[in-house]
Amino acid sequence: MPAERARLAAADDGTEPWRDWGPYLAERAWGTVREDYSEWGASWDYLPHDHARSRAYRWNEDGLAGICDDGQRFCFAFALWNGRDPILKERVFGLAGPEGNHGEDAKEYWWYADSTPTHSYLRWRYHYPQAEYPYTALVDASRTAGRDAPEIELADTGVFEGNRYWAVHAEYAKAGPHDMCIELTVTNRGPDVETLHVLPTLWFRNTWSWDNDVADPPVISAEPPRLVARHRELGELVLTGDGVPAAYACDNESNVERLWGYEGGSRYPKDGINDRVVSGADTTNPDGTGSKAALHYVLTVPAGGTARIRLRLNRDRGRADLRRDFDRVLRRRRAEADEYFASLTPAGASADTGLVLRQAVAGLMWSKQFYHYDVARWLAGDPTSEPPPAGHRHGRNTRWTHMYCHDVMPMPDPWEYPWFAAWDLAFHCVAIAHVDSRYAKESLLLLLQERYQHPDGALPAYEWAFDDANPPVHAWAALRVYALDGSRDREFLKRMLDRLLLNFGWWVNRMRLDDTWVFGGGFLGLDNVGPFDRGAIPIEATLAQSDGTAWLAAYALNLMEMALVLAVDEPSYTDLAVTLAARYAEIASAAYEQGLWNEDDGFFFDVLRAPDGERMPVSCRSVVGLLPLFATAALDEATLAAVPGFADRLDELAARRPELAPFLGEPGPDRLLSMVDPGRLVRVLTRMLDETEFLSPYGIRSLSKAHTEPCVVGDFRLGYEPAESRTDTFGGNSNWRGPVWFPVNVVLIDALRRWHRHTGDRLVVEYPTGSGAKYHLGEVADDLSRRLVRLFLRDGEGRRPVFTGHPGFDDPQWSDLPLFYEYFHGDTGAGLGAAHQTGWTALVVDLIRSGRRAPGS
Repeated sequence: MPAERARLAAADDGTEPWRDWGPYLAERAWGTVREDYSEWGASWDYLPHDHARSRAYRWNEDGLAGICDDGQRFCFAFALWNGRDPILKERVFGLAGPEGNHGEDAKEYWWYADSTPTHSYLRWRYHYPQAEYPYTALVDASRTAGRDAPEIELADTGVFEGNRYWAVHAEYAKAGPHDMCIELTVTNRGPDVETLHVLPTLWFRNTWSWDNDVADPPVISAEPPRLVARHRELGELVLTGDGVPAAYACDNESNVERLWGYEGGSRYPKDGINDRVVSGADTTNPDGTGSKAALHYVLTVPAGGTARIRLRLNRDRGRADLRRDFDRVLRRRRAEADEYFASLTPAGASADTGLVLRQAVAGLMWSKQFYHYDVARWLAGDPTSEPPPAGHRHGRNTRWTHMYCHDVMPMPDPWEYPWFAAWDLAFHCVAIAHVDSRYAKESLLLLLQERYQHPDGALPAYEWAFDDANPPVHAWAALRVYALDGSRDREFLKRMLDRLLLNFGWWVNRMRLDDTWVFGGGFLGLDNVGPFDRGAIPIEATLAQSDGTAWLAAYALNLMEMALVLAVDEPSYTDLAVTLAARYAEIASAAYEQGLWNEDDGFFFDVLRAPDGERMPVSCRSVVGLLPLFATAALDEATLAAVPGFADRLDELAARRPELAPFLGEPGPDRLLSMVDPGRLVRVLTRMLDETEFLSPYGIRSLSKAHTEPCVVGDFRLGYEPAESRTDTFGGNSNWRGPVWFPVNVVLIDALRRWHRHTGDRLVVEYPTGSGAKYHLGEVADDLSRRLVRLFLRDGEGRRPVFTGHPGFDDPQWSDLPLFYEYFHGDTGAGLGAAHQTGWTALVVDLIRSGRRAPGS
């Protein structure tokens, strides 16, 4: 057994707490909903980047290459200064939502290069310009750029010309669960001798400023080359550095004079170390104590040269060896990480595929963050502060006062989306299950706990608006995680099913349209996929949603499959399985009755329903019309035999309610329950697999390319946009009008595989449409997987499609550091949106590890 798997087993059984410390520190804590106490919910403005260095955060912390404990009581990260910037580089800079021409956007280059599941070994890389960082230029250029222009990136400003940057490489190796060896390597890539200031920083999250009765606050003493920290729960923590650094201490408290112009507060506030280093101000505590402290290294490095700093963070000042023992730990953990990822990589995979898989896993692990949010407390305010304004107390998330979060959770993107999102998290867990099934299961169950799930059954969507409805994919994810974990943890499925039934009831009671079985639900996470905002219909009508209805049909089938697994040992679940099959069939039948299927077009559409009963299809071919394929369950002979009576009861239901019969499968040794029959499936696939419509070289587009000539619905137009959105719907930073998105591609691939399990090689389709070549659905699914993986692999010219149009990424120092973007250009595959979306895009791990040969290969 690889050493990392043994550590994971020890963490799972409670023998050794290897998960206690990890990269759980956010990349951004400013500009979030949790930190916003404004009247009208102006999150980006209430605590902007300019305040971050001076203002104590209420709910969590951020930093560069940061780690913390699983309750984020202590934090460690690096700060850097090139001698020219106006401030220390303590956190990633980016544009707030209103500033960017396509919404919020990080303007830095950093990579999560490595992480084992227990974080026994971590690597992080950052490219820091040697010229003054162009904060103002980036903001001004982005504000003046229009929606038609691409996002302005840091490299576009010219600061990397002549390779004038620092390649900063942080490496962490655990000697034990609470003993971290840390090596920072900086390489001067520029042509001249340069100086870099490096400040390894240790601090305590401010938990004492918000109550009147906090006793014994934590303290850090600067005792160079050590920082000695004392905490009433953690005991003593010691950071030991090599060499002869200076050491400074201040308080993790707000600088009230700089921020708000009044006297009082700490004499040595949070930005004290910044001001001391950048301007030489007397702003750190001469006694060398505080709740934030840093060692200060000044490294002068020749062109092309490298310098290293070694540090050790642990609970025992007697174990501060930075030489022989340090070397031994670092070498061993590197070798063990290599061994672990070799065991994870499929036999026969190329070295480049192994690199992509390894960095995708690293991103997943680095994207785990401590997430803290007590909604009732946030709405009411803290005893030590003025009560928030009325608009805050009665505004966002007021229905969720039961909600209390204090957990390490997978985040969609550590900078752009440093908060969980319900459907993102479900996809994350499928990828995570390949490396840490326990964490995947715990994360899925977390949102179903009473302190997350609403008493009415709703799941919280994301902190910007918990009341929004994310697509209900938790049941599908639970089945996938269950299978990846060996199909043995039935208690996990039982817990999931019990709580998901409440959520299914919420959908039926809240999102069903009138007395039909078709569903609305707003934009359902697909942002601007329609010609108008589907969450706010611009005319007097309701919108029967093809995707909403399909998601619910699939949800019922997934719950049915869970009940069938449990019915093998507990026959009482058979009744539930039959009930869920009936609900699915009612939803599928209603989709046709209410006109979501258009026989002339051979496609599913949303339908506007006027008050007088008139129906108007929104005849734009988008991914919402493909999602009914997802509502499919293939029940094999073994499954039906293991649950006696289930098939007979489906036959009885079909006989009693003939309108449901087409959706309940043909009697036989195995059975396919699907929202589409074979004829309609082929008609939809004819469009989906057409390269002039949905099929791109890198997966399935979110909108048919046929809509280069826009689709017109009343006064609204929907045109194919393969890259960033040119509309400001949903902030303009997210675009489902043409690009390739991983989550829907993965569920469509899953649907094709389900069909293939039932039809085998009997059903073949032309692929691509018009090519004359015929393949069965399993082969089509394999090739779609290959197209998605190909986004990140070097092509015949040695380039990665994901970096198309990104300046500088052909450089060898950059090109082997793939980034896992939010979505991808519908024609070129270029990465778009959030650059570290190693949540659902890390599903590339699932595709690689379950890959098969592609057609013609």
